[in-house]
Amino acid sequence: MIRTLPPIETLLEWALLEDLGDQDITSAAISAQSKQAVGRCIIKDTGILAGVYWAKKVYGIIDKSVTIKEHLSDGDLCEMGNVAFEVYGNAYTLLVGERLVLNLLQRLSGIATLTRRYVEAVAGTPCEVLDTRKTTPLWRALEKWAVQQGGGKNHRMGLYDQFLIKDNHIDLCGGVAQAIEAVLQFRLHHQKESPIVVEVRNLPEIAEALQYANEIDRLLLDNFRPEQVARAVEYIGGRLPVEVSGGITLENARAYAEAGARYLSAGSITHSARSLDISLKILSI
Repeated sequence: MIRTLPPIETLLEWALLEDLGDQDITSAAISAQSKQAVGRCIIKDTGILAGVYWAKKVYGIIDKSVTIKEHLSDGDLCEMGNVAFEVYGNAYTLLVGERLVLNLLQRLSGIATLTRRYVEAVAGTPCEVLDTRKTTPLWRALEKWAVQQGGGKNHRMGLYDQFLIKDNHIDLCGGVAQAIEAVLQFRLHHQKESPIVVEVRNLPEIAEALQYANEIDRLLLDNFRPEQVARAVEYIGGRLPVEVSGGITLENARAYAEAGARYLSAGSITHSARSLDISLKILSI
């Protein structure tokens, strides 16, 4: 089994290869290699821009002589008609990178924009918006980066950096206490400092988990309604911070925050974000 992932730059190289193959035959046919050009990245939507950093990486992989003049930065609010950046270089290079650059900008800006909407929905409360592992395979680091640009925070990156005891673990172990005990023993034996989060489904499971309040880091209330969260938070009494997940929407996010949730994790900010409309207009100079 592969134990390490290649760096993002290598993934970008693979993405370019997927698109380019051995040659851009259309651009070659019009002798684009013989022309110098400028590409203007034009915003055709309103949202949070994310991906300029990675656009620069893509063009740097193709041709290090390409130059980019930024007009907007990652994390900025952008509106229809804004020019995010201008890229100068060989026309063939600009055309080869066009689709990957736009795919990244549109996708990542969409995630940043939806994340910002969730952040704004809970503004004025202590609640923080978290992402999940519901990401595009191999693009998780990029999509979680986009969440940060929108003002959200990252949950665990994968199965390796946080103990998250979920319903399946609990059922396999025969109960909340048994699952927590197993994790505590494993963490002690392997000297891992990773935090422990325990997913609970009802008040009896909360009570069981609270016996380990000094040894675990957070309770995750899964598929609780806001009024149920409020009762659970009152019962927990500040002994552990509370995260909520399952069925979180822009419409009910604030109700969960006001019910006392310290964290709100929503898979929709990565798996259901609508891509921002962005174009790259390339002209000879």
